[in-house]
Amino acid sequence: MSTENNPRLSKTLGALLGVHAGDSLGATLEFMSYAKIKSKYPTGLREIIGGGMFNWTAGHATDDTDLTRAVLLAYRDRSASSSASFDLATSAAEWSLKWLNGDWPGRKKGIGPVDIGGATRTGLMQFEKSRNARKCGAGQGSAGNGSLMRCIPTALFTRSKEERIKESMEISAFTHNDARCTVACAVYNEIVAALVEGKAPGEAIEVGLGVAGGLDCPAVEDCIKRGKGWSISKFATNGPGGELPEWSSGYVLQSFSIAIAALLDNRSFEDVLVDVIRLGGDTDTNGAIAGGLLGARDGIEAIPERWLRVLQFRDEFEELARGLLHAQAVSA
Repeated sequence: MSTENNPRLSKTLGALLGVHAGDSLGATLEFMSYAKIKSKYPTGLREIIGGGMFNWTAGHATDDTDLTRAVLLAYRDRSASSSASFDLATSAAEWSLKWLNGDWPGRKKGIGPVDIGGATRTGLMQFEKSRNARKCGAGQGSAGNGSLMRCIPTALFTRSKEERIKESMEISAFTHNDARCTVACAVYNEIVAALVEGKAPGEAIEVGLGVAGGLDCPAVEDCIKRGKGWSISKFATNGPGGELPEWSSGYVLQSFSIAIAALLDNRSFEDVLVDVIRLGGDTDTNGAIAGGLLGARDGIEAIPERWLRVLQFRDEFEELARGLLHAQAVSA
C-alpha cells in the first residue's frame, strides 16, 4: 500500500512518525533552558543526534514514543482478536507495564526505563497490583502531559467519534485520570482525526473545541484558544517570555497550547518542529505532541528523510499502521 494517492495512509504514517521524530529530536535538549539552547544552537537543532541528559542513541525512543508504541500494540492486538469483549485500555496498560518492567525492545531484559513521569509510574504500579485499568491513575490534581504524548493511535485506528472519545479517555486514565488530561487526549485525537480526514487546521481545531465544550472542560477550551493566539516563531526568536508562563514544565495544557500554535503555523514540518523544541524545557514531549499534529496535517512526505531513517521504530510503526488500515478496509 503506497502513500501515493493515498492521503489517509500518508497522514496516518505522518502522525505516528511525527510523534517519534519530535520525541527523538527533542531528546537531545530535554530540560535545557531556552537561553542555553539559543546559546548552543542559535537557529535551533536541526539534526537528530541523540545525547542529552540520558545519553540517547540518535533516533532512540524516549518514554513518549515507547508508550505510543504500547498503545499502538494494543490496537494491533484488538484487530487480531476474535473476542467481542477485548479490553483496549487494559491491553494498553499491560503493554505499558511491560515497558516499565523491562520487557521491551532496545533495552536489556529486566532493566526499566531511565525516563518516566511520576504520574505514569504511579498509575502503572497501581495497575500492576489491581490489574484494573479503571481503578488506577495518579488522581485529580496530577495533570502532566504523559498521556497526551501517547494517545495518537486512537485517532488513527478508531473510526467512530464516540468510540474515539471513550477510548482516548480510558487510555489516558490508567495513569492520568485528571479531567484536564483525559479530555485533552479526547480533544487532541478528534483534531488528529479531522486532519486525517482532510480538514484544514483551523477547521480541525474547531472540531476539537466542540468536543471540549461537549465534555464540559473549560480548562481545555481555554488552552486551545490560548494556543490559537501564540506564535511559535516569535517565541523561538525572542523567548517565551510572559506569554508562556512556566514554559519549562510538563503541564498537559501548556504542551497542548504549544501544539495548537504549531499546527496553525503554516511553515514546513521541519521549521515548526525545530522552533517548538527551541523553547526548551520538556522538549521531547512538546516535540512529540506537536509532531503528531504536524504529521497528520502534512503527511509522512513532509518529515525529512534524514530524520525518518534514524528512528528506532520507523519500520515497525509503518508495518503496524499499514496492517491496521488494511484490516479496517477489509472489515468496512
